[in-house]
Amino acid sequence: MSNIIDFPNREQIHDQASLWIARMDRELSLQEEQELAQWLAANEQHRAVFFEMAELWDKMDSLARLADLFQAPPQLPLRKPRFYGAIAASLVLVALVFGWNLTAPQQTSLIAWLHSDQAVVDGIYETAIGEHSNVNLPDGSLLVLNTNSRVSVKYSEDYRLFLLERGELNIEVAHDKNRPLSVIAGNKVVQAVGTAFNVRIHNSKEVAVLVTDGKVLVAKQEVQQTIEKIVPERLPATSMAVAKGEKVVLGAQQEKIAKADDNEINAQLSWRQGNLVFRGETLEEALVEINRYTAVQFEVTDERIKQERIAGLFKAGDVDGLLAALEQNFNIHNQRIGSNKIRLSAK
Repeated sequence: MSNIIDFPNREQIHDQASLWIARMDRELSLQEEQELAQWLAANEQHRAVFFEMAELWDKMDSLARLADLFQAPPQLPLRKPRFYGAIAASLVLVALVFGWNLTAPQQTSLIAWLHSDQAVVDGIYETAIGEHSNVNLPDGSLLVLNTNSRVSVKYSEDYRLFLLERGELNIEVAHDKNRPLSVIAGNKVVQAVGTAFNVRIHNSKEVAVLVTDGKVLVAKQEVQQTIEKIVPERLPATSMAVAKGEKVVLGAQQEKIAKADDNEINAQLSWRQGNLVFRGETLEEALVEINRYTAVQFEVTDERIKQERIAGLFKAGDVDGLLAALEQNFNIHNQRIGSNKIRLSAK
């Protein structure tokens, strides 16, 4: 008789909870309902993580249909079901992160902060595909760069200037009313004194801005994208203001500020923890996002599976985990074409 008891770690529990939530979208069989009830009863952590993920992926309405199997924790009451135009099929994407870099990039780091009123700090931070980087800046701000990103930084006694040349950054800005912090991306200027926001370059024309704390001002005029020639000035109070919990795509046909709820914000910023969260995107849309984190390219040969809708957790950069999930949950076959291309088709 063995006295060894296997206690699954939290990552394993997350993976198991993800699988159950994915199954719920296609409706559980009677046997699966019984197995889910047993799994939830086996460990209090199972129950807690299960409800956390249901809340994150906005699936609490689905739990209402299974209310007789379990009761929601007091801190996460079941919400009233909400109507959606289409019910998303679910895909659980669970695997290990590869090529992950939690240190500063090996390009050119910021020089040491000099204790002088005339001090100037210049530097470049860059991440490769599949990498991300956390950078503690000399003013106390925290910069996080996503995959395949490059930003030039220039500090002086009068301003803090960031030129995002490609990719995506997230920054928690240390308050300094005398030195506004400006991010220039795609010929647009986003400026803050002390706040937290996310900037992502979509293409040559569009830049997405998401604000998670405070507010930022956005320049309506375009600027020359050369960091050495820019003389930053305070943006006028009449500039577009984007506040906490709001987002805007600059350069879009309809440049309109929209609300972003907590679930959407958590999903969009999940990359900071090495995850990608999908909440009903099509497979085609999800693959575009996944391609940002790997050199492998996907080719979908069947048009009908491009519109398969998914919801789930993907740990950025793991192709094998993605292929296994597609095979198991959607009967989508994969064929490797060389070392960096994979063809997807319906079985």
